Amino acid sequence: MSDALRSDILEGRLRPGAFLPSTRELARTYKLARGTIVSAFEQLRAEGYVSGSIGSGTFVSKVLPDELLQVPKSKNAAQAARAGARVQLAKFASRARAFPAYNLRPARAFRANQPALDLFPTTLWAQTASRRARKATTNMLHGCPPFGYRPLQDAVADYLTTSRGVRCIPEQIAIVAGVQEALALSVSVVLNPGERVCIENPGYIGATLVCEAFGAELVSVDVDDEGMRLPDPRTRRVKLAYVTPAHQYPSGVVMSLTRRLALLDWARRVGALIFEDDYDGEYRYAGRPVPALQGLDRQHVVLFAGSFSKVLFPSLRLGYVVVPEWLVEPFAAAISLTTRHAPLLEQAILADFMADGHFGRHVRRMREVYAERRAVLLEAAEQHLSGLLEISGVEAGLQTAAWLRRGVSGSAVAAAAAKRDVEVASLGRYFKRPPEPDGLQIGFAAVDTLEIRRGVRELAQVLEQESRPMRRQLR
Repeated sequence: MSDALRSDILEGRLRPGAFLPSTRELARTYKLARGTIVSAFEQLRAEGYVSGSIGSGTFVSKVLPDELLQVPKSKNAAQAARAGARVQLAKFASRARAFPAYNLRPARAFRANQPALDLFPTTLWAQTASRRARKATTNMLHGCPPFGYRPLQDAVADYLTTSRGVRCIPEQIAIVAGVQEALALSVSVVLNPGERVCIENPGYIGATLVCEAFGAELVSVDVDDEGMRLPDPRTRRVKLAYVTPAHQYPSGVVMSLTRRLALLDWARRVGALIFEDDYDGEYRYAGRPVPALQGLDRQHVVLFAGSFSKVLFPSLRLGYVVVPEWLVEPFAAAISLTTRHAPLLEQAILADFMADGHFGRHVRRMREVYAERRAVLLEAAEQHLSGLLEISGVEAGLQTAAWLRRGVSGSAVAAAAAKRDVEVASLGRYFKRPPEPDGLQIGFAAVDTLEIRRGVRELAQVLEQESRPMRRQLR
């Protein structure tokens, strides 16, 4: 009954202020029990559709609750828009540019920056999550300190000291949403607008976007076969250097030990901090492991950041930043004013997943899987892409760089490859100036060996077509 009356009111058959028949009269008319009508009236009164009292009758409310939820339309929308446009936003808003979202289409050759999500042990993760949820306490529902859930800090500290050569204690580890947040947090604490940040060239676009948004002045530093070169000693007011020494993005170069020591000495001399993005540091396939830059640091100038997005799955949105002890307090204060802390239940689930040994076993298994896929890529490339594409040595990570013949455009190859359901990206977008020769970013972790072989054959045909005009010119 209440639904029928509510519809009559909303559709205008019962107008605001209209008098409603008594409950007895409605009961006789519709042959219903009077108690049913009384209950309907009480429900509508509680919702605000009718008003009245005993002895005065019941009326349709003059102002309906649905009307209160609607924003009145402006008589002059253009005038209102101009008025809003007069509000001056912060400079951060004009500098900030959106970071591209994840590609949600099914993975195909040669998707970069994505792990083999189909091989993640979802059943084990669900069991761990269910067990943790059943044991949830009031403290778990309440929250945790800014740096995170202590058992997860302990687990991450154990992992980093044994697997990555990092020197830290749990109190230095801030659990954050990922490297992107770690970098934004570091820049907000360390830099003032106008101060300088050294960025690798080619380099990670996300780092550039963060630093630009905070008003930093970017100094591009070229990358060679030993990693990022040392910044020009004449460059003044440098407060921070962003580097990816474990697996330089996007070239794939591993920074040499000599260069790491020289970079630490440079930071000491100029009074700068180093943000070490441990990109793909968990996966190494060739050569001897090189210790983390942070593990070599004796001056406490390195911020070491990593993420679980590539070793587990991206939507987990958990990572960490190892902060020098003298910076723990300002970092904790900054986190408390923004995110407060990373989601606690997810932190607890991950801590259990690591404590139970599932994390270590998954990383070891995926290292074997990715090593096999890397080998298939190199074998197929030798067979089909020789003379068309030169793939750099793949010592670590989930993808590598590949260099085209001179005169062949990486963006043109990427567009042509997409028509054959092959996904590659031009390396040119990561350079300050277009490289010569151009190149492609080739991922091998996200898809199986059959898809890698198919992708190589399709890419070979694309490169043959793109190279024909150049061969005709040479004749």
